[in-house]
Amino acid sequence: MQDTTHTDSRLALDLALTIRHDGHGGVADDLSDLAGLTAWVREHAETLPDASELSVDETTLAAVRDLRAAVRALFARAVRPGAPSPADATRLVPVPEAVARLNAAAARTPTVPVLHWTDDTEPVVHRQPSPRGTDLTAVLAQAAIAFVSGADRRRLRACPAPRCVRYFLKDHPRQEWCKPSCGNRARVARHHERHKQGGRP
Repeated sequence: MQDTTHTDSRLALDLALTIRHDGHGGVADDLSDLAGLTAWVREHAETLPDASELSVDETTLAAVRDLRAAVRALFARAVRPGAPSPADATRLVPVPEAVARLNAAAARTPTVPVLHWTDDTEPVVHRQPSPRGTDLTAVLAQAAIAFVSGADRRRLRACPAPRCVRYFLKDHPRQEWCKPSCGNRARVARHHERHKQGGRP
């Protein structure tokens, strides 16, 4: 994984965005099954180490979904006093539990002992990350920790447009929505609401 804040931010945000508006007034889950998780991992091959070798099974799927719930709970906290995404606002994981989930998952990074023994010293063993056996949830948890502890957290917003459930990074002071189509939808909704109220502003 490229060790940059932008990459970490994008990966953590993209994980949260696997919960999205389905285009029909409901909410879709891109990680509802193994095929969805496999496709998502492949789409992020550039930021996930050894993406082609990651084993994806039901246990991994459940762990990633649990981690995503924790990430979205922390995103909801990060956007306060603004409202969280309506997709899960009524069933957010408590913040202490979300933090514990992230820390536990991040700790699952496999390590190996590495021997150092130079002239005139005693042998010393250090542990370092294993070049093999990458744990997907550990990578995602570390990306999420980098995001919530970094500067991008302050730019995080929940899109207030009707039916949108996305989080986004605010790129400029006047940005209100995650994308222009949401802005258009919000303006149309406001127009209809004013019309229903007899034209009152």
